[in-house]
Amino acid sequence: GIILPIGRWVLAETCRFARNLSVIGFSHLHIAVNISPRQLSSPDFVNMVRTTLTESGVNPSQLEIEVTEHMLIESMDDSIATLIELRNLGLNISLDDFGTGYSSLTYLRRLPVNTLKIDKSFIDTIVTDETQAHVIRFIIDMAHSLGLTVVAEGVETEFQRCELGKMDCDDLQGFFLSYPVPKKQLEQELLRYT
Repeated sequence: GIILPIGRWVLAETCRFARNLSVIGFSHLHIAVNISPRQLSSPDFVNMVRTTLTESGVNPSQLEIEVTEHMLIESMDDSIATLIELRNLGLNISLDDFGTGYSSLTYLRRLPVNTLKIDKSFIDTIVTDETQAHVIRFIIDMAHSLGLTVVAEGVETEFQRCELGKMDCDDLQGFFLSYPVPKKQLEQELLRYT
């Protein structure tokens, strides 16, 4: 029963961090926050997000809300309405772990998402399973035809990176790029590249 207060804290911390990134010259970077089904269905969620954005002074485009397929199915129309409100605030919306749930092209067209994140389980087998590689290429092509950005999750090897590049995947996420680091360390590493 504590996911709502934890979710508020995570969002506030994320917005503060995004604001700090903006102050040190990285306003073009955005940070993704996973939300729970309980948060998405909470009647005051959008107002809480709006208040947090205002209090932190962060540009809404620096924040990305991640939802998973299975959390949308229970109440699709209500979920879509909430996601539209969040997009209208200027936030980016991503569909996380795509391919692990109830992947339906019908609802994918209806969702107000900017980004589709291909689940790591697909990426893991890109090397060993030619059929899986074709599925990944199909997902990327389909997402692009819908005007979505595609992120491959769980990229761990140069071969995976190379294959995803050939498939025109937009962005990568995973240990190949970096293991998780504390926010201060990330700020220092970013400043080294300026």
